[in-house]
Order: sequence, then structure tokens, then C-alpha cells
Amino acid sequence: MPKTYTPPQAFEMTPRLPIELVALDPPSSQIAARGYHPETKTLALTFTRGIKSVYHYPDFPPEQWEAFMAADSAGKFFGANIKPMPFKKYPADPIPEAAAE
Repeated sequence: MPKTYTPPQAFEMTPRLPIELVALDPPSSQIAARGYHPETKTLALTFTRGIKSVYHYPDFPPEQWEAFMAADSAGKFFGANIKPMPFKKYPADPIPEAAAE
């Protein structure tokens, strides 16, 4: 029997909360960058594969953010604790063109 896949989620059309994304150090094979907005308890992630999008996970507790930051493996933590959570998907900001010299 052929494998079936869930169709990709559509992009949100509402404005995206500006959350600074920081690349993981050490790098992760799954997650490119992450950020957190404590006032709204929103986790923001970008991934290393696929179309570059920004995923917002609302109602992400500060304690979970601290545990995510301290995890030995961001990818394993994501799979076990974040992946099943609801999210909103936004298009990534375009890469600015280099200034003309």
C-alpha cells in the first residue's frame, strides 16, 4: 500500500509577530533557528529542510522554552515535546538584496 502524506498547511495571511530568530549553536540537523516572545508565550522556529517558513507555536510556557534551550538535542526535544503542538505557518522574510556599490 502506498504511503500517504498530510498535505502541507497553508500560510497564515495575518501579520506575523516579529520574533528574533537565532541560529542554533551547535547546529541541529532539523532546526535552523529558534526564538521566543515571552509576553505572548510564542515559540518561533525555522527548519533546515523544505520551503523556508517560520512556524509559531502559541501558548508555549517559559519553562518549556528554558528546557528547549538546555536540551542536549534540539531535534529530539522538538520531536518529543513540540511537534504535536498546534502551530501557525508563515512565509519567511525574503533575503534582502545586496546594496548596490
